[in-house]
Amino acid sequence: MSLKIVVVGNGMVGHKLLEQLADQPGVDITVLCEEPRPAYDRVHLSEYFSGKSAEDLSLVAPGFFDNPAIALKLNAKAVAIDTAGKVVTTADGERIAYDKLVLATGSYPFVPPVPGRDRPGCLVYRTIEDLEAMTQWGAKSRVGVVIGGGLLGLECAKALKDMGLATHVVEFAPRLMTVQVDDMGGKLLRRKIEALGVTVHTQKNTTEIVDGAGMGVGGRHKMVFADGSVLETDMVVFSAGIRPRDELARSGGLKMGERGGIVVDNFCRTSDPNVYAIGECALWEGRIFGLVAPGYDMARTVAAHLSQSRVANPESRVPAFEGADMSTRLKLLGVDVASIGDAQGATPGSLNYLFSDEVAGHYKKLVVSSDKKTLLGAVLVGEANDYGSLLQLALNRIPLPEHPEDLILPAREGGSKGGIGVDLLPDAAMICSCNNVTKGALCGAIGEGATTIGAIKKCTKAATSCGGCGPLVKQVLDAELKKAGVTVLNHLCEHFAHSRQEMFHLIKVGQLKTFDAVLLAHGKGRGCDICKPAVGSILASAWNEHVLKPKHQSVQDTNDYYLANLQKDGTYSVVPRIPGGEITPEKLIVIGRVAQRFNLYTKITGGQRIDLFGARVEQLPLIWKDLVDAGFESGHAYGKALRTVKSCVGSTWCRYGVQDSVHMAIRIEERYRGLRSPHKIKMAVSGCTRECAEAQGKDVGVIATEKGWNLYVGGNGGMKPRHADLLATDLDDETLIRYIDRFLMLYIRTGDRLQRTSTWMDNIEGGLDYVKKAVCEDSLGIAGELEIEMQKLVDTYECEWKKAINTPETLKRFRHFVNSQEPDQNIQFVDERGQIRPLSRLEKKLEENA
Repeated sequence: MSLKIVVVGNGMVGHKLLEQLADQPGVDITVLCEEPRPAYDRVHLSEYFSGKSAEDLSLVAPGFFDNPAIALKLNAKAVAIDTAGKVVTTADGERIAYDKLVLATGSYPFVPPVPGRDRPGCLVYRTIEDLEAMTQWGAKSRVGVVIGGGLLGLECAKALKDMGLATHVVEFAPRLMTVQVDDMGGKLLRRKIEALGVTVHTQKNTTEIVDGAGMGVGGRHKMVFADGSVLETDMVVFSAGIRPRDELARSGGLKMGERGGIVVDNFCRTSDPNVYAIGECALWEGRIFGLVAPGYDMARTVAAHLSQSRVANPESRVPAFEGADMSTRLKLLGVDVASIGDAQGATPGSLNYLFSDEVAGHYKKLVVSSDKKTLLGAVLVGEANDYGSLLQLALNRIPLPEHPEDLILPAREGGSKGGIGVDLLPDAAMICSCNNVTKGALCGAIGEGATTIGAIKKCTKAATSCGGCGPLVKQVLDAELKKAGVTVLNHLCEHFAHSRQEMFHLIKVGQLKTFDAVLLAHGKGRGCDICKPAVGSILASAWNEHVLKPKHQSVQDTNDYYLANLQKDGTYSVVPRIPGGEITPEKLIVIGRVAQRFNLYTKITGGQRIDLFGARVEQLPLIWKDLVDAGFESGHAYGKALRTVKSCVGSTWCRYGVQDSVHMAIRIEERYRGLRSPHKIKMAVSGCTRECAEAQGKDVGVIATEKGWNLYVGGNGGMKPRHADLLATDLDDETLIRYIDRFLMLYIRTGDRLQRTSTWMDNIEGGLDYVKKAVCEDSLGIAGELEIEMQKLVDTYECEWKKAINTPETLKRFRHFVNSQEPDQNIQFVDERGQIRPLSRLEKKLEENA
């Protein structure tokens, strides 16, 4: 029997739940949407007034509701719940039975109980219908007033400005954006917004709205304030906050918060275990989250819980919802505003660092712990370029420098920003006591061409032992490079003024799912061949969405676009996954028959797989179908992802083996298959210290011992071989997997674009010691997060070949000419050693001249 799920509400959070449930087997979903259209992007509502249509704002992928498992009912308002009978009743009397009910009813705009609030031209800012009403009323107006100076109020003010109205913002509190910024930040924000032509009125309590006809410019309404002043306007828009839509749950007898909101637990279950609540209607530990990102997290939690609802103790199998980071970076009316963590300094004992530049229009504030070692929060107004790095410090609880204020103070002329004043240190100052390296030795190495942390480590050995001097070594390097006139930047490219690490966190925190969304939020221009694949890789690492989805197509390079490796003659190679190098005779025969059918060159790779060369682009789906039908999956040889997990035969066959290395290699490969990362990842498992799988030359290497497994990380072969570092010894199976989870997610979070784990290990401040403490001792306090993030990627894996061949729209691209089905006639082969090979340029020229 299918699990009958009723979802009440098809807003952003409700639709995210549907996306999570869409591919789950055995579900029958009914969606009750009160509005006349399905889900759309409320976060960017103001763009409606910049030219975007309702269709442009839609969140629904083409064909999404063609899914027979999902029935969407528009204009269908749910009015009652019978929790005992498990029935939802709609306004037109329809009764819909459920096994599980999810309330995603969202919130409604709060309209203060002001006399005159229901006059014509007094509107709210919440839905597309509201926008249409604003457009119609705005066409006959000259002056508009927004009641509410919070985030939504300022977004609404932008909408009125875009409509060409003289715009006012009226706020009851003493400052704008009371939740996100403090008093000083609010003053600067007000000054900058007023400089853009918006008039701001704070500490104004509207007592009534009356007829203002004939009393001046506009004049349809007169707003009367408690202090006796008045403001005339043609149009009033209420955007004074939100309230949870909990009336349906309240009528059904579910437990409510004292001030509203549907009480939920860590799995978003209400007081009735068969009813869930997510998004702005849900009250978790006394909090209602007014941002979309926490709602999405709730949706994922509920989807996972529903997938396990028919097993005993599903809670043990599902990551709980544990709250959300409410940090945000915005551009409101063109003004940069950012808020991180405890921006108001509410933590007992917290300390503040403040920097204000009224001339430049910048305000920055840090909130740190009482010991000044941990960043708790921050406020940035006017210039938020430090948001990415400060967010990273706060989220990962990275220890602060000795002088945290340097993080927000500008660089003085001729000096470097931040640091501990390394220019004042004498050349004889000992920087690395472990290896007896002075500042003078570092400066000498930099002067001779060692311009990266990795190069300095190699020639001086500084920061290669305990790693404690790593930050100071970096500061010396930056200071010396700047003296030499070298600009020290780690920006992704000219379009993004952030490192890859910063981009990863911005994408995760902002719940950004497309390149266009990332570019709009944090970039400029149109992007390039550097940032598009890099952002595409981050999106895949963060969300594990299929790389051939239409919204990701424009950011993929050729190999990812066609799910195969482009070769020198224009053909492609195909590498099916062979976990651990173990393969049955039947599957070997399938590969042989595929090679024969399509006349492909076959080669056994160094990673214990079989590579098939010479496939034309239109042949790729046909080849994949034969392989997928036989049980093969994509080997991801084309992507910056896990390639192989090499193994020896281990204790099963070898007289020296002490553990089953093949079984462990298969387990590891099947866990991390498809994992996208800054660069390719190779692994190996050896069954004993004879090391036949060459594990110590891999990004992740595992070597069996009598007591368990030794774990090595950061190795690679190639142009610059690097021996892997021993991270942990004698691990049991489960601990080994946990440590690999943590290591890989730490690398994915912090690695640079196209940076192998070996280079990352060489350049990360603190080196091996830092990584060891983070992975094995949880020094950063994020081990649980890393494991949960990895498990989400594991749970959402899908074979890209299988997805492609089952998606007709995707199949259309696999042809050489856009307007013809004809193959490329320029591809030519010759026979050599019983197989094909490409015709060389010289051979082609000789053939042409013959």
